Amino acid sequence: MAQHKDFALRRLHSLLGVIPIGLYLVQHLTVNHFATRGREEFNAAAHFMETLPFRYFLEIFIIFLPIIFHAVFGLYITFQARNNVNRYGYFRNWMFMVQRVTGIITLIFIAWHVWETRVAAAFGAEVNFNMMEEILDNPIMIGFYVIGVLSTVFHFSNGLWSFFVSWGLAVSPRSQKILTYVTVGIFFAVSIIGMRSIFAFVYPEWFASLATNLPIL
Repeated sequence: MAQHKDFALRRLHSLLGVIPIGLYLVQHLTVNHFATRGREEFNAAAHFMETLPFRYFLEIFIIFLPIIFHAVFGLYITFQARNNVNRYGYFRNWMFMVQRVTGIITLIFIAWHVWETRVAAAFGAEVNFNMMEEILDNPIMIGFYVIGVLSTVFHFSNGLWSFFVSWGLAVSPRSQKILTYVTVGIFFAVSIIGMRSIFAFVYPEWFASLATNLPIL
């Protein structure tokens, strides 16, 4: 009975990591990427998200509660797991270890990011371009956000591989190899979006100049 419960919780943990958390990650970074088009574009996108109907319901039940469960049970899995990198050294064993490490980094990063944005907004601060520009006004915070975003994207991308395998959607060695290439591609694509978003707040004039000089296709 206990094994069946643990199996079900692990399945739920894997599912929530993709739906809705993974989808929210991609959506959140996409909204942030509007910063590369300038202050007004980002503020308009942020304002649109702020004015969504049933926003608090969506934030609590579609974002925060799934993230809390995924994080708490993820910590349980992390401290229960036995890493065997030194003994075997296989690629997937390394991915297993890095998945756990990035999970802890991601948890710290998300908690800090929520404190700086959503909690600050609850006390009257406005979530806009200026807020993120002030947060990223020193090299330490830039480095923290770069590491945090890359860890989060890796955790999602590698977790996507685990999701397809654990749910029986990629069983054969060939399908798992193809899935590895796909998830690596997802990692790089989403990471580029995340990095461009961060540095758009750091170098707004450069991105504004780049957007102005790009030819319209």
